[in-house]
This record gives sequence, C-alpha cells and structure tokens, in this order.
Amino acid sequence: MSTSAPPSNRFERRRAETRGALVRAARQILAENGDTSASIQAIAERADVGFGSFYNHFDSKAELFETAVVDALEEFGQAFDERLTGIDDPAELLAAGFRLSARMADSHPELMQVVRRRGLGHIHSDNGLTRRALRDLQVGIASGRFTTPDPVVALSALGGTLLSLVELRFTRPEVDGDEAAVNLAEMVLRMLGLPADDAHEIARRPLPDAA
Repeated sequence: MSTSAPPSNRFERRRAETRGALVRAARQILAENGDTSASIQAIAERADVGFGSFYNHFDSKAELFETAVVDALEEFGQAFDERLTGIDDPAELLAAGFRLSARMADSHPELMQVVRRRGLGHIHSDNGLTRRALRDLQVGIASGRFTTPDPVVALSALGGTLLSLVELRFTRPEVDGDEAAVNLAEMVLRMLGLPADDAHEIARRPLPDAA
C-alpha cells in the first residue's frame, strides 16, 4: 500500500487503520475479478470493520474503488522510484520500467492485477506512474533524446503498450516475460526516435539491484 504521514493521535490512527482496511478490501476485490458490484456489507466484512464505518470514510462504493485504484497506481509508481533511483537517462528509465513491470506481475500479483484491470482509465491521470512517465518523456524531448513532438500522445502509446505487456504476463504465462519486456522496450525506444543500435543496447542494460 502507498504510504503517507502517520496520524498524530490514537483516534486518527484508528480512523486511518479503518480506511486502510477498506481500501485493501477493495483492492483485493478488483484484483480477484474486477467486479465492483459487491455490497458495502460484503466489503466491510472483508475489511473486518463495522458496516457503519464505511460512511465515515467514503460516500459511495464508486469513491472507494476509485481510491483503491489510485492507491495501487501510486504504489506502482513508488516501486519504480525506489528501484530506479540514480538513473538519469530517460530512455533507460522507460526501458527499465517495462522490464520491472513484467517482473512485478510475479512479485506483486495483486497490485498488477489492479493495474491490469483499471490502468487504462488512468493513463492520462495525474497520479501513480503516469506523472512519472510524462516527466521522463518531457525531459527526453527537451534534451533531444526523444524526437516525438507530443509527450501526451507518446504517453498514450507507452501506457497502452505497458498495459498490453501486463495482460500478456497474466494471460500467457508460458511466454518469457523478461524477453517480451526487453523486446517491447526496444520497440518503444525506436518509436520515440532512438537509433536502432542505441535502442537495442539500452533495452538490455542490467537492471538496478533490488533494495
């Protein structure tokens, strides 16, 4: 789960714990089948909180599920921040992001199932991995590393390709995920304007060690 400043007193801590339990329950439901028709009672039972507690935190199920998606996407983005710290080349950052996403389908399956089922609707949001990817695209364009003229259009292509990779990892587990991610990363870098030799080399650079 994504993190924030700890509550300052016992009451606020309990409120935060209840809210966190509801968000976790919603994330589990989204990861399992993407079905948002579960009743508030069922969600509260899964979260092990009282039914009445729900409305102390959310006005509707729709708000809860949207919060759960945003929470998952922010955790996704934070995982990249932690793993890719120190890489300055925007091309290497994008390539490494594809490869880490493929591996996270195995290491963080619940998180990646939420991304798989709900990520498309957040490709142009201002949270999670999106703002990080847009930042890297803008840096790459400003520096001349990427030749694409429109970072928003490029973001559409990147987001769609990344979600397709995640879908591939879950629907075709027999496919080598690392190899698929490397090949897709190389294709994306060439699409962004890198020479073929550069794209091939960058897509295969060693990933930073896990913290």
